[in-house]
Amino acid sequence: MTRLARLSLWGAAFVACFLLVLAAPHLPWVSAFPQSWQLPLADWLNLILDPAFETLQPLGRGLATLIAVPLRWLRQVLLFVPWPFFTLVLFLLALRTAGRGLAFFGVAMQLYIVTVGYWPQAMNTFAIVLLSLPPAILIGFALGVAGHLWARIEGVLTVILDLMQTFPAFAYLIPLLIVFGFGPSAGMIASVIFAIPPMARNTIVGLHGVPPVILEAGRMNGATPAQLFWTAKLPAARRQLLVGVNQTTMASLSMVIIVAIIGGFNDIGWEVLSAMRSAELGRSLLSGVVIVAMAIVLDRITGALATGSPRGVVLAPDRWLVPVMIAIVAAGALVRIAFPSLDILPRGFGFAAAKTLDAWLLVFVGWSDPFFSALRNGLNYGIILPMRIGVIASASPMVWGFTAPPWFIPAIGITVLALAGIVARRQLGLALLVLFTGLVLYSGLARFPWPCIVIIALLAASLQRGAGLAATVLGALALILLSGMWQPFVQSLYLTGIAVMLCILIGGAIGVAAAENDMISKIVRPIADALQTLPQFVFLIPALMLFRVGEFTALIAIMVYAVVPPIRYVEHGLRGVPPHLVEAARQMGVTRWQMLTDVKIPLAGPAIRLGVNQTIMYAISMLVIAALVGTRDLGQQVYIALGNANAGLGLVSGLSIALLAMIADRMLRRN
Repeated sequence: MTRLARLSLWGAAFVACFLLVLAAPHLPWVSAFPQSWQLPLADWLNLILDPAFETLQPLGRGLATLIAVPLRWLRQVLLFVPWPFFTLVLFLLALRTAGRGLAFFGVAMQLYIVTVGYWPQAMNTFAIVLLSLPPAILIGFALGVAGHLWARIEGVLTVILDLMQTFPAFAYLIPLLIVFGFGPSAGMIASVIFAIPPMARNTIVGLHGVPPVILEAGRMNGATPAQLFWTAKLPAARRQLLVGVNQTTMASLSMVIIVAIIGGFNDIGWEVLSAMRSAELGRSLLSGVVIVAMAIVLDRITGALATGSPRGVVLAPDRWLVPVMIAIVAAGALVRIAFPSLDILPRGFGFAAAKTLDAWLLVFVGWSDPFFSALRNGLNYGIILPMRIGVIASASPMVWGFTAPPWFIPAIGITVLALAGIVARRQLGLALLVLFTGLVLYSGLARFPWPCIVIIALLAASLQRGAGLAATVLGALALILLSGMWQPFVQSLYLTGIAVMLCILIGGAIGVAAAENDMISKIVRPIADALQTLPQFVFLIPALMLFRVGEFTALIAIMVYAVVPPIRYVEHGLRGVPPHLVEAARQMGVTRWQMLTDVKIPLAGPAIRLGVNQTIMYAISMLVIAALVGTRDLGQQVYIALGNANAGLGLVSGLSIALLAMIADRMLRRN
């Protein structure tokens, strides 16, 4: 299809949406999908799911009992061995894999955990992670191998993995809670399910990426298909497989707070969750740092194993490392047996530290409240409310402090048309985007006619990816409309849209600065690393502390989590521009600004586009977590479903979020 034909279709879509916006006040069914057209899909699903869950309950409860046995043994072993011996094991492992820096950092973090009194909780968390990793890795590896060997399976598996990664983790908990019951076993199973996709994807990528010359050499030596797989493909894909192990470990650890909701387990996740519920900011921060420390150490160790980092210190032959660590643990057990009353954990310090930190934080919150209140009000009344209810409705004494004069609407219309006219001189497509944006700002996304969103989504999907994606979009929108999820969906859409827009602006600017200045890059990189290793729940702690419960707090938490991809991908894309092209442009006498806008950014387009894709995915994945601090979107529906053990509602709302993420992912892909 020609560019002119595409622009003509978008022009027709704008005219249709403009007429629908004008007609909406007179046609109630246009602005709100009629309740009489909705279907009780959640109730229908419950009619199917409830008997199935009742049938599976005896098997699930029995399996939960079996899982509880090794989990209890592992917890007892980890708690039985005195903490200095585990600290020495961690020191040796980190020293060999990642070097002195991580080794000493790991020891410092262990000392912190012990000092604040969270050693038992940390070991309980570590037990869940250790026990969930083997099945997650094995299942993910098996699925990846199947996808590699059979192309038809790979296509189906890709869709299943997409659903598993985009389906909200909270929604996993509902059927698990019903089938396996309340307890750590159900939480561990949830952790396994959530951690399978990274291993499966990396296995497929690694096996597909084996150089053909290696396979040809194996065939020429008479290797059978099985020998070719085990002696050629698997060793060649080792690095990518270890990346899968790294990502699986981090995915398992990121679930610790979520599984605490159904685990009822004295672990770090439960500590963070209970502290947040009781608004004990000091305790939530101290326990949140424990999760951050565990995440950073595990990420660096497994990441170093995957990349073959040369920074490790060789103290002895590698074959001695595992026996030495086992001997250290055994020595710790003997010490405990010999001195059963030995207790070297500090008593009461963690509680006192949390209370002191709580008092300090309250002082800081009171001191900084004028600034953060101004920031909250500025964004609330300047961006969030106008996006939700429209500029016209915002021009009222309750929002902006004045009533819109008669000339206000014509002035906005003239401004939008003038801006579109200026932009149209360079790019007609961008001018149409300005017109659509003006239309949304006029009516507000919450009252924007649902047929308009359907028209825009279907047209964008069909022009970008063809009839297949258009059919998927139509099915997803039909599910949302017929199930009565339209208003929560619109709330999710505008909250995600604002977060992504601000993240791209802020993160993109930081990424550009980091690409242009090595010193800024050195400062930004460790901060981005820390943000990327933090479990999602941890982002709620500072947001809740500074902005209290509300939609704005949810927006800040989403933004802090989703700002890393634009920083990383923009810097990576700009630094990846071929030097000879930069030199050629410099020889032509371009200014530094022209070099950035006319040379580097266009050439870095694929990387920047991937960053936008990942920003959207990160923002959508935070919707359910952000629902805990006050939203009325699809994430809140999932949370309500979990509270009521309503599997049908959880499935519908969770599937709506998953389809939203998958459609956004497909729309932004080039291939």
